[in-house]
Amino acid sequence: MVVERGVSVRGYRLKVIGKEMKRIYIFLLGMVMLSACANMGQGPQGGPRDTIPPQVTKELPMNGSLNVATKKVEITFNEYIQLADIQKNVLISPPQQQAPEIKAIGKTVSVVFQEDLLDSTTYTIDFGAAICDYNEKVPLEGYVMSFSTGDQIDSLAISGRVYNAANLNPMPSILVGIHANHHDTALNTTPFTRVTRSNSEGYFTIHNIRQGSYRLYALNDISRDYFYQPGEGLAFMDTILTPYTTREMHWDTIWYDTLGLDDVTGDTLFTRQIDSVYEHEVTRYLPDSVILWYFEEAKQRKYFQRILREEQHAFTLVFSAPQDSLPLLEAMRYSQLDSTASDSAWVNFMDYVLIQSNKTHDTITYWLTDSLAIRMDTIPFRMTYQFSDSVYNIIPKTDTIYAIYRQPRLSEKAREKYLRNKQNRKLELKTNASSKFNIYDTLTILSPFPLDSIHASGIHLMQKVDTNLVPLEFTIERKDSLGMTMGIIAKLKPEEAYQLTIDSAACRDIYGACNDKVEAKLKLKSLNDYSTLTVQMKHFDPRARIQLLNEKDVVLKELPALSTGAVFQYLDPTTFYLRLYIDWNEDGKWTTGDWLTHRRPEPIYYYPAKLKLRANWEFEETFDHLALPQTESKPRSLTEKPQKNSQQEY
Repeated sequence: MVVERGVSVRGYRLKVIGKEMKRIYIFLLGMVMLSACANMGQGPQGGPRDTIPPQVTKELPMNGSLNVATKKVEITFNEYIQLADIQKNVLISPPQQQAPEIKAIGKTVSVVFQEDLLDSTTYTIDFGAAICDYNEKVPLEGYVMSFSTGDQIDSLAISGRVYNAANLNPMPSILVGIHANHHDTALNTTPFTRVTRSNSEGYFTIHNIRQGSYRLYALNDISRDYFYQPGEGLAFMDTILTPYTTREMHWDTIWYDTLGLDDVTGDTLFTRQIDSVYEHEVTRYLPDSVILWYFEEAKQRKYFQRILREEQHAFTLVFSAPQDSLPLLEAMRYSQLDSTASDSAWVNFMDYVLIQSNKTHDTITYWLTDSLAIRMDTIPFRMTYQFSDSVYNIIPKTDTIYAIYRQPRLSEKAREKYLRNKQNRKLELKTNASSKFNIYDTLTILSPFPLDSIHASGIHLMQKVDTNLVPLEFTIERKDSLGMTMGIIAKLKPEEAYQLTIDSAACRDIYGACNDKVEAKLKLKSLNDYSTLTVQMKHFDPRARIQLLNEKDVVLKELPALSTGAVFQYLDPTTFYLRLYIDWNEDGKWTTGDWLTHRRPEPIYYYPAKLKLRANWEFEETFDHLALPQTESKPRSLTEKPQKNSQQEY
């Protein structure tokens, strides 16, 4: 027998209570009773909030019943209940194509199947957090009801966790299912054999599996049909799983406690003694630690979203996804749309248009340059563009589009002011100059309209030397075809002050408006204001690319891994995180998975700690991406929501 001495009640030694302590105790007890009497006249005070979920008192058929023929299940509880978000919470295996009728009446939940029950099949109803008490809405979580239409209950299980392959975050509320059919087409054409849903931490357990071998999948089942539709995120395993059980021995200890007196001090001691130690068997259901890497395919449904014409002189086309090329626009006459309409006020706007597009061609602005085209309140045209069909094949589609401008509703006085301002409009140029200008930035001039002309002689860049302004040599570089963004290229020095001056009428836009004089001052930051971070890979892989992240898990910079280390220069002295991915296809960007080709997402690894950089310091970190399991490498401070006034560091 093992005895633990010196362990006192609640972890503290208790002194023997003398007569003085008894008097104090009686006095305090009397005060408490008087206080209670004083409050009796205030009426009912209520009680603590009910935090106990409903408890099952009766099941028909009973949980675990065999040879069940009825299509109705009833569960009765010890209190009145209600159901919350049935579609989200309740899952039934095997999945039902025709949803059962689930409702709560009083203290009873009933489930009525709308399909015939399959022979020799175990049915599982996982209620999730659907069942709540009526008053406080405390959910009964984890309640699963099972029965069999045959003479045995299938009892195997598969457990694991679903992670987002793009950021290693656990994926909640993802459908996880198995297929007895091992062929790839089963995922697209057949509902799952059995299903469950991942919890808030990404954990899942598929219960009541029949002996056999299965393919395992996770699916963001947007269509709620229990099989994969293009555009739904998913995870898959190429390995075929065969669930099984094993018996393991566990050791348990039974204790008994006694009270006694310390031989030296006379203190009352709480003594814990081991009564017995025994070994017992437990059943373990395997596999129980499967990892599923959830991803969303790069396939994006392509379609035309909308047209915007907020100003009369331009309209913008917006598409849902990048287009490989600009859409083809063909101006349409009014008479093509209405045989009675006149074309006297019509002009082919495509002859008088400037096109401004982003790099992906999904947002395109058409600037009208002809006054007749601008005055057309409705501009009809035929547009041919890339469109995705139901299986994501890209096909050309042609629509008739109307660019409609609606005049603002203004009073006569307001309209006069509006027209006057429009007539006297000035070109408002802006710059990115500031008193804390980053040494790696390019000084830029921004125009809200396409420019027709730029007089370089009217733009001046000067360095402040003592109290004098000394002219600097520079060149003007157009950043886009329409001259709406211009870079001022010059040799600017750290800690030095400069002034950019744009003379009035130095720039003119395509509508004839000229700029007023612009003066912008800037001062470059000191090299001492920055940090430098060099990242070495302990297990170097030339395909790796290292990313610098902010505290919101957003990529700020990315560099290829080098044997000499990836060097991140000119960093602000703040907190950063690191991660890397292995660029399997070496295309210089992270590549997601693809179901059709069975391509897995490129693996991502996090550096397990935050980096706090200091100004004028050079830091060097060694990134051992194999030191921890991939799922355990991400810092908790990136996966957990920050708490207010929290001082905890990870």
